[in-house]
Amino acid sequence: MNSSATKVPDAPPPAARPAGARGPVLALLFFLLGAGLTFAWFEHGKNGPPGQGVAVLSADTLDQLRQLKSPVQIQFYSVLPPGSAPQSVQDFSQRVDRLLSAFQNANAAQIQVSRNLSAAGNNADAAAASGLRPFNLENGEACFLGITVASGGQTETLAQLRPEWEPALPYDLVRAILRVIAAAPPPVVAKIVPLTPAITNEVLQLIPNFAAATPEDADRIFRQDFVNQCAKAGAEMEAQINAAAQEIVKAQNGGSAADLDAARKKLSQVQFDQTEKLKDVAAHLQLQLDAFQQMKASMTNSAK
Repeated sequence: MNSSATKVPDAPPPAARPAGARGPVLALLFFLLGAGLTFAWFEHGKNGPPGQGVAVLSADTLDQLRQLKSPVQIQFYSVLPPGSAPQSVQDFSQRVDRLLSAFQNANAAQIQVSRNLSAAGNNADAAAASGLRPFNLENGEACFLGITVASGGQTETLAQLRPEWEPALPYDLVRAILRVIAAAPPPVVAKIVPLTPAITNEVLQLIPNFAAATPEDADRIFRQDFVNQCAKAGAEMEAQINAAAQEIVKAQNGGSAADLDAARKKLSQVQFDQTEKLKDVAAHLQLQLDAFQQMKASMTNSAK
């Protein structure tokens, strides 16, 4: 018998098979965002002990986050009343929290994260007012697990985060950030102005050992001061957003359509005002860095 006539050709490897119309698109998206590292983070978080581990971002995701030029506020709602949400959802919430920390650490100058993590009623009201979708209603109190992303008065909402969609979450979050920034007004750029006693005194207070400080020292000190100011602004923003959300809930429960529209506009204005405040803080950071460089240059020229 001629074996060559009856031999069945080897099946092509899976990668060589057509994947249909959606396959190339999805493959390209995940390649652009470094899906390999995204899935590595997912598996690490899923298998590791709850509350432990560090989220790993892909190189492409890190690159996009580090290039952000406008401030972004991320509000994380994890309102999971005891007995309503299964443990798997609670563990997923902790992994999302770690992912958001990794996003903020990638560009602390532009990304600020606020969290509503308790099951208190005001957090549930704020989540509902922000457009998040309640779930697990059949098991008791409503659960909320979602994210809002805001910049320059523009807001994107991830209304309900699901564990089964976890591998795509880093990409979805980056996409939401890029959309709100693209729709936002151009960022405020600090102007190079002549040195004033106010700015020079400010620099000297932050860097007492000015003569020995390097540009790297100044950058680290100024950025830490910036982070501290943003944290303070973030706390103020959270309180103001919660108050505005309460007004929306009151209007929904007993007010008129005009009251509800006014409450929603107020919430949007609060978010816009806080974004502008963070822009001013970011502009002042650049002013401090410019002042340091001018003061160093002046010191060098005087020593010649």
